[in-house]
Amino acid sequence: MSNWLALALAMAAACAAVIATAFLRDRRAADDVDPDDTPDVIEYMTMMIGVVYAIVLGLAIAGVWEGRAAAEDTTRAEAFALHELRERAADFPAATADRLRSDIDAYVQYSVDKEWPAFAGSGDLTARGDRLLADVRRTVLDHQPRTENESRASYALADQITAAVEARNTRALDSGSTLGGVVWFGLIAGGLVSVGMLFALQLRRSARELVLAGLFTALIAFLLFLVWQFDDPAARDSEGLIEPFTALFPEATGG
Repeated sequence: MSNWLALALAMAAACAAVIATAFLRDRRAADDVDPDDTPDVIEYMTMMIGVVYAIVLGLAIAGVWEGRAAAEDTTRAEAFALHELRERAADFPAATADRLRSDIDAYVQYSVDKEWPAFAGSGDLTARGDRLLADVRRTVLDHQPRTENESRASYALADQITAAVEARNTRALDSGSTLGGVVWFGLIAGGLVSVGMLFALQLRRSARELVLAGLFTALIAFLLFLVWQFDDPAARDSEGLIEPFTALFPEATGG
């Protein structure tokens, strides 16, 4: 089941639950209940709960969006560093350059085809990926420059391989959920309370009120889904994160 289908089903289920509850509540209501007689304190509490929940939800969205942007920057830095290594390999002798390009292609191909799917599920890097990147690093650092041009290239390539290793390690450290379990409990409980306050305002069965209640509930469901989608980008948007690898290494990744 795709994420968009799951979102559509969740929004439809939330709307149906609210509308069904409104019908049942209105049917079981006593005849002498006046739906227009709502205490001012309930209206005030509903407004304050909505404002507080909107602030919390906005902060959560901002937090997960920032985490997703950081994950994209980390992956992009790793891919760019490896691409620069591959391009600057031309400054080395042909045998060393071919070996370096081969090591880089092997690491990229393994990362995209094997490691990223495993990383999306567990949040852990693989030992084979570490070894393949270590091979790239060894090829760069073991080369003994013979000319001034090779010496300058060695320093530049050493910086790039260091950047790639740091980006890879950062990717591992930053994997997983951005929000903790307590935050998720607060978001879900706050959403339920916010929707539940509609009934404290004596929601009736008029078409206008039911439509607005359904739209409000669907909005809450959509925003919670948005937070969930961006909360762990490595697990839920791995294809978007590996796009720099597929764009910069089309031959190695089959692009």
